[in-house]
Amino acid sequence: TPLITTVLSLSLSLCPSLSPLSPLPPLFFWVFCRLSKMACQGLQKGETLASLKRETETLKKKLEEERGKLNDVELHQVAEKAEAVGALSIKTKRVLKGHGNKVLCMDWCKDKRRMVSSSQDGKVIVWDAFTLNKEHGLSLPCTWVMACAYAPSGTAVACGGLDNKCSVVPLSLDKNENLAAKKKSVAMHTNYVSGCTFTNSDMQLLTSSGDGTCALWDVESGQLLQSFHGHTADVLSLDLAPSETGNTFVSGGSDKKANVWDMRSGQNIQSFESHESDINCVKYYPSGDAFASASDDSTCRFYDLRADREVAVYQKDSIIFGASTVDFSMSGRLLFAGYNDYTINVWDVLKGNRLSILFGHENRISRVRLSPDGTALCSASWDNTLRIWA
Repeated sequence: TPLITTVLSLSLSLCPSLSPLSPLPPLFFWVFCRLSKMACQGLQKGETLASLKRETETLKKKLEEERGKLNDVELHQVAEKAEAVGALSIKTKRVLKGHGNKVLCMDWCKDKRRMVSSSQDGKVIVWDAFTLNKEHGLSLPCTWVMACAYAPSGTAVACGGLDNKCSVVPLSLDKNENLAAKKKSVAMHTNYVSGCTFTNSDMQLLTSSGDGTCALWDVESGQLLQSFHGHTADVLSLDLAPSETGNTFVSGGSDKKANVWDMRSGQNIQSFESHESDINCVKYYPSGDAFASASDDSTCRFYDLRADREVAVYQKDSIIFGASTVDFSMSGRLLFAGYNDYTINVWDVLKGNRLSILFGHENRISRVRLSPDGTALCSASWDNTLRIWA
């Protein structure tokens, strides 16, 4: 019934990180039992859906208080004795021109040389980052191609956007081949596709959408393998856990939430709600034990999954524009964040201070991605170009 669905979803949102393998804190256990009882028995005498919602809000506050008691020390305090990062000298090494409108997304190939980008002009371009040659070009039947990703093998790319679809395109050595004829529609949402990534094989594709869901698809058959429901507004970004055996991913959306999901069960296993506006991007820490987020509230935040809480906020009073994208250095010490004021800020993850500002783009930054070997950073922008920094 709608009541059971509502109460169970409230139960999951209040206790997202409960694990059957770990002992339950008494308050969490009581909350879970109370919500389960509400779901199974339905409305009792004198109860209304509004009163139950008020009760869940009270329980939610109690849980936050319990979580706050464990918040004993800040990350920057722990890192006071850590050695400071030396002066950074990061400059533009390449400017890639070829798109006729805003570049909305890009991704590196694992060969550390090739990249794919997508644009509001409806085109997807595969680049050689060394020579700046365009190796492949593909025109999609819609504008605003908001998502693109390279397959792990390097032999295919995925792309999607305002047509609500995500398609996979196999690449070949023949640069004159008609890629559009080989394009295969894999994913279908009921609203725009905001993000896509392959899992650790070419055979599965993970997508996020403006319909408020994420989904896992079989590339060969196009079948939906798992859907992920928990956001209450557009999902704007997702990122797969870096471990090859990892079965989790994180998503962020317009509901100001960042959710961690189990791909096997489809369950939301952790949830974080400290941002004050849309979360535009989420990105795992290299170890997979934490992740960062970028938001329209002008901050980037760092969440530790083991501590189940936010441990750092990267912000300055002078930064008044939204943060649109983030990525980590190979070591995890640096956080690269792109903003709507056309700049890329480099943050010290441990100490929380800004180390450098990268200037060069002439419009907002839509994407920053570190190369697989960690030697270069690529940024995509609404100024129709991509830049490679080193």
